[in-house]
Amino acid sequence: MPILTDKEFGAITIRRSVKAQSVRMRVAPDGTLRISAPLYTPILYVRRLIHTSRAQLRTLLEQHQVSAVALSDGMQIGKSHSLIVRQDDRLQVQRHGQRITVSLPPGKTLEDVSTTTAVREAIIAALRVEAKSYLPKRLAYLAEQRGFSYAKVRFSHASSRWGSCSSNGTISLNIALMKLPFELIDYVLIHELAHTKQMNHSSDFWELVGQGDPDYKQHRTILKSQTPSL
Repeated sequence: MPILTDKEFGAITIRRSVKAQSVRMRVAPDGTLRISAPLYTPILYVRRLIHTSRAQLRTLLEQHQVSAVALSDGMQIGKSHSLIVRQDDRLQVQRHGQRITVSLPPGKTLEDVSTTTAVREAIIAALRVEAKSYLPKRLAYLAEQRGFSYAKVRFSHASSRWGSCSSNGTISLNIALMKLPFELIDYVLIHELAHTKQMNHSSDFWELVGQGDPDYKQHRTILKSQTPSL
């Protein structure tokens, strides 16, 4: 199966089938995009479809992320926030300091789409605060320690990738990184820093990653079981 790499959406799997009557786009259980197409659909056509369907693809990813959220009272959000649930007369979600408080009226639950959507917005805000506080400092430290340089850092949340590095040295980091253990965060940061010197996944690239993270193979395997879904 061909796999296309997109700067925004990461790896997109293309499945051609004699049974397919048209091109269909969906989100796989692991949060990545999959496109099914008739057997002889040109890859160039698929690339153009991705380019013209970015808004639709973002919506698909966001809908998947909403459905993937499993909320519970007292759960930890990121590194320093927690979710508090209480009963009230109306649905309300508020973030004060390191607490996200959900007020549920009678008949409402954490599984309701309206509740999940409102809580997800608060979670995104909380993780963005944590990400902006922690990730740039940690990235700068690792870059100085290992002799890497980069142009700037930007943040995202509507991507299926943990991070990316552009050819001009801009490193993009998913705020969902704050869900991960610190050692996996470091692996992602070192991975993207290595791309500032090697814009590929060659043996030279992995050697750079290994110099910064000797346990990168183990961390890479563990990361594959995680998803950036919020």
